[in-house]
Amino acid sequence: QVQLVESGGGLVQAGGSLSLSCAASGSIFSVEGVGWYRQAPGKQREAVAGITRGGRTSYADSVKGRFTISRDNAKNTVYLQMNSLKPEDTAVYYCNADVITITTMKQYSYWGQGTQVTVSS
Repeated sequence: QVQLVESGGGLVQAGGSLSLSCAASGSIFSVEGVGWYRQAPGKQREAVAGITRGGRTSYADSVKGRFTISRDNAKNTVYLQMNSLKPEDTAVYYCNADVITITTMKQYSYWGQGTQVTVSS
């Protein structure tokens, strides 16, 4: 059993910053690639940023230069630093992780429960 817990969401004014965390726990052998996604009301879920276990990163064009994804493999935690936030960044943010479990030594995909980010204008 693996759990992903996001934290760090909240309400911020435009131009402000927030830092999200995604902590994985449970029967983990290794956390592989992790991605942050977001879903705004009435819109489809979209990819925001991703990071491989080795630290290679990727970003959606809409957040490049403003968001930074990073990870601490020792803590099984991935972070998303969000700067220069805009009202259009308002959404529920989810993390998704590919995890190799101790019990099966196979890779599975897990989602967190989401954390709300609201940017006021």
